[in-house]
Amino acid sequence: IVHSSNEKALYHTLQENPSKCNRLTFKCNALHLFLHFNSIEHCRNLKYIPFICKTDRSIVFFYHFTNTLNTMPMSDIIFLGCFQAFIFLSCFAVCYYKKQNPGLVLIFNLIISMESGSLNHELLKFFEYDSSVPTGSAFYQQRSKLSVSAFRHLLKEFNLKFPLEKFRGKYYLIACDGSEFNIARNPNNPDTFHEPNGKSLSGFNMVHTISLYEVCSKRYLDLEVQPGRLKNEFQAICNLMDRYAYGGSPIFIADRGFSSYNVFAHAIENNVDFLIRAKDLNVQHFLGVGTLPDKLDTTIELILTRTQSKKKHKHAEKESQYRYICKNIAFDYLDPDDISDEYLLKLRIVRVEVSDGVFENIITTLSEEDFTPDDIKYCYNLRWGIETSFRDLKHTIGATNLHSKKTEYVAFELWSKLILYNFCSIIILHVPVKSMDRKYEYQVNVSLAMKICFDFLRGVAPPNLESLISKYILPIRPDRNYARQHRVQKPLSFSYRFV
Repeated sequence: IVHSSNEKALYHTLQENPSKCNRLTFKCNALHLFLHFNSIEHCRNLKYIPFICKTDRSIVFFYHFTNTLNTMPMSDIIFLGCFQAFIFLSCFAVCYYKKQNPGLVLIFNLIISMESGSLNHELLKFFEYDSSVPTGSAFYQQRSKLSVSAFRHLLKEFNLKFPLEKFRGKYYLIACDGSEFNIARNPNNPDTFHEPNGKSLSGFNMVHTISLYEVCSKRYLDLEVQPGRLKNEFQAICNLMDRYAYGGSPIFIADRGFSSYNVFAHAIENNVDFLIRAKDLNVQHFLGVGTLPDKLDTTIELILTRTQSKKKHKHAEKESQYRYICKNIAFDYLDPDDISDEYLLKLRIVRVEVSDGVFENIITTLSEEDFTPDDIKYCYNLRWGIETSFRDLKHTIGATNLHSKKTEYVAFELWSKLILYNFCSIIILHVPVKSMDRKYEYQVNVSLAMKICFDFLRGVAPPNLESLISKYILPIRPDRNYARQHRVQKPLSFSYRFV
């Protein structure tokens, strides 16, 4: 038994001092183990597999898996050509290896590549109908040892392997929007269950997601999953801004459901710009006017405070700029109990015409020198890319076909679908489409291309992937729009699934 508090030192000690004994225990106070494989060969030669012991919080290394790793396909060891594997275990989870239990990396690949079939059918397909296929119970036990931070980290590291495209060579245009996913019906879960109403006679359970989507690269960057009854989009986008980790000069683009003082302040404090649409009523309150002109481009300064007493305002000469925030409204940069605390907020408000006689208000921190009102209008219109991505994510990638009941495990599958979506998107964007003298420009058939990419990941499609995808193209018809159809969709039963 070797005692140390440094995780990397523990790992290197293990590699430099191999032993024939089948167990080595390292004392460590960390809650999670960060296991870093530097290369494929390093992963293949790994002799000791780490787990966190429940009894004394030590990290236990079991001498096993060597033969399994040597015979395992490369795609099973390291996912999607990413030469780093990050494995996170839930705090103090006990892991006893059994012959039929799939390894952790296999669990990641399995969850990511699940289709619309039942769980047992997915296990049969993934393990190629081997007679020693793990049972559903074994899958549940192994899945319970994972943490959602593992999927978040895997998505981030995978994105970092392929640089994002920049707008004007400098900016990342990041759309933020929410979407809902129906899950298995469970009336005993008050956080997700919606009572019967005119649209649903039996009621339904639902989770709400808020995603970050880079519109130029057509990739998801981050995700927040909330129970449907406890959704808070303001807090979700603040969390996403706080943990943004892709560098550059990001511009967060969001609809009017995200217009909030707290959101604006979080963006400013995290040094990110934003374009957020706002209702006329909100803009009138910001400007202190009763009506709005057809076109507007102005910069305002607001002083936010928790008191309505003019005597306690620090800047009496700027009384018209004060805006009161009550204690019940979240604002993370004002102490609810300190009425003397103030926060200065500087915003630019742009009002543009989107169609004949229809005007929209956009609140931003972008300067007038770098972005004209037409530039802001163009960038905001690109936000629609996240709406079409939801369609592909749900109906092409199959995010509506979930295999879990608990919100925690539903989040695992949703994160996995984002990773799979990005994998397909990276390939599709690199497929060349021949330019010919035609009436319309053409693009790849995204739905079919994603299905081909998915089969390629499962080892079904031919190796000449780009050539195959380029054969299926569709014309780009601009200025086409349809009314959005709102309808309640029930989740697919676990028992009755398509083959």
